[in-house]
Amino acid sequence: MAPGTLEEDVGKRRTFGIISHPDAGKTTLTEKLLLYGGAIQLAGTVKARKSARHATSDWMEVEKQRGISVTSSVMQFDYAGHTINLLDTPGHQDFSEDTYRVLTAVDAAVMVLDAAKGVEAQTIKLLEVCRLRATPIITFINKMDREVREPLSLVEEIESVLSIDCAPVTWPIGMGKSFRGVFDLRRDRLVRFTPGEEHRSEDGEIIEGLDNPRLTTLFPLEISALRNDVELLRAASAPFDLAAFLAGRQSPVFFGSGINNFGVQEILTALIEWAPPPQPRDGGTRMVAPTEKPFTGFVFKIQANMDPRHRDRIAFFRVCSGRYTPGMKVAHQRLGREMKLGNVLTFMANERVQSEDAVAGDIIGIHNHGQLQIGDTLTEGEALGFKGIPYFAPEMFRVARPRDPFKAKQLQKGLQELGEEGAIQVFESVVGNQLLLGAVGQLQFEVVAARLASEYKVDALYDDAGIATARWLTYPDEKVRRDFERDRAASLANDVDGNPVYLAPNRFNLQVAMERWPKVGFHATREHGQRMAHA
Repeated sequence: MAPGTLEEDVGKRRTFGIISHPDAGKTTLTEKLLLYGGAIQLAGTVKARKSARHATSDWMEVEKQRGISVTSSVMQFDYAGHTINLLDTPGHQDFSEDTYRVLTAVDAAVMVLDAAKGVEAQTIKLLEVCRLRATPIITFINKMDREVREPLSLVEEIESVLSIDCAPVTWPIGMGKSFRGVFDLRRDRLVRFTPGEEHRSEDGEIIEGLDNPRLTTLFPLEISALRNDVELLRAASAPFDLAAFLAGRQSPVFFGSGINNFGVQEILTALIEWAPPPQPRDGGTRMVAPTEKPFTGFVFKIQANMDPRHRDRIAFFRVCSGRYTPGMKVAHQRLGREMKLGNVLTFMANERVQSEDAVAGDIIGIHNHGQLQIGDTLTEGEALGFKGIPYFAPEMFRVARPRDPFKAKQLQKGLQELGEEGAIQVFESVVGNQLLLGAVGQLQFEVVAARLASEYKVDALYDDAGIATARWLTYPDEKVRRDFERDRAASLANDVDGNPVYLAPNRFNLQVAMERWPKVGFHATREHGQRMAHA
C-alpha cells in the first residue's frame, strides 16, 4: 500500500499475537490467517511430517522435528486496506520468557482454545501476561470438527478460570462429524460448514434468520438445540461491548475449525473492526503517542542465524512512534551513541524483504552485530526508555562443557550470543569462572544444544549444576556488598549484563541467606538492560 500521512498509516496498523496451549492449533491458525490475507497460496499442513512442507512460521530444525513453535515469528501482510503485523508466539510451556517479550510488543491478542480440552495451563499463564497490560483478547474456539465439549460449558470455563467476561459472536451447530456451521448472533444468519483443507475456501452458504425453514430441512437433528442455545445466550449473556473489549474486560468468542479454514475470515474481520490501532506507550519519562513525528521504539527479541547460509543476528524492533526511513540515524539510549539504520527488514513468514517504510505498530528487523540487546530503546534523540520486558529467575541449571576441549572458545562465544539473544540465561560463577546455563524449562536446553551444534559446530555435554534457583542481588551500600560477597562467594555469579546473581542449591539455602542478610535485595525478576548492583 502507498504511504499516506503518518496518522492515516498508524490508524491502518493492527499488531497482534496469537496465544494458546501447545497443540490447540495456533500454528495452523497463523497459516490460515496468512492464507486469507493473500500472503501465501497454499498452507503447508503442520502435521504432514512425511512431506517436505512444514508450517511457514516454523523455521528452526527442532520445530520441524517436533511440530511445535519454539521461536516467535513475525509476519506482515495487507488485508482489507489495513497492514496486519501478526506475531506467532511460542506455544510450548518452556518458552514463557520469549512469549512474554513478544506480548509486550502487541496491541491485541487472539487466544486459541482446543474445543475438546478447554482452558489449559499455558493459556492461564499467557492470559495473566496479557492482563498485566490490559491487552484486548479475541477468543477462537478451534477444532469444532472433532468430538468436543459442550459450547456452553466451554464459555463458562473461560469466564470462571480466566476471569474474563465472554461475548459469543458466533455459535456452533453440531460438533465432530455432525458439525454443520456457525450461527452469527449479531447478523442473525448461519454460515454453513464445508470441509476444505488447504486452499482458501470461498465463503460457505449463508442462511438468513434462525426461523428459516431451510435450516429445519438441512439440519433436522441439530436445529432445535441451536435455537434453544441462541435463545438462552440472548437472554443471559451480555452482548459484545467494544469499550469492555478494548479495556481487556470482555472477550468476543468465535467458534470454528482452523484446519478447514472455517471461522478464520471472522477473526480477521474482528481484528480490523475491533482491535485497537497502535496505542501510546510508557517511555519511562513520559507516555509516547504513536502519531508523534520523531521515530522511537524498542528491541523485544533477538534471533541469531535466521538464515543458515549467513551468520546473522536480527534484532526484532517494535516501532512505537514516527516513521522509519532507510538510512536514518537514531540515538542508542543504553550506549549513548548514534547508530545508522540501514538494510532494515520487514518479515513475511520465513521471507525477509528490505523495508522502505515502517510506522508505529510495525515490527522491523535490524541487523545486529552485538550492539543491540533485548529492551534497548532507539529514538531520534530524546532520552526515553520503554518499560516492561523482564527476565524471570530460572528454575533449571546446567554446566556446559565442550566434548572437544579445543572448542572451548566457540562454546563461550555461542553461549554469550545465545544469552544476549535471550534464548537461554547464561551465568558465569565468580569462583572458577564456570559457565552455567539457566532455563525456565527443559526444552530450552534442547534448543540451545541443537543450535550450538548446527550454528557454532560445538558438541557440548550438559551436566546438572546442583542449583535450584537464582536471585538477582541489590545492595544498599558498598560495605554490605563486600561483606556479603566475602561470606557467600561460592554461591555468586554474574549474568550476561554483568549483574550480580545468587545461585541457591535449594530453597532452604535461599531462605537462610535472605534471613541472614535482610539488607540485601533478592529479586526473582529484573528488567532488560537494568543494572542491579545498587538498591
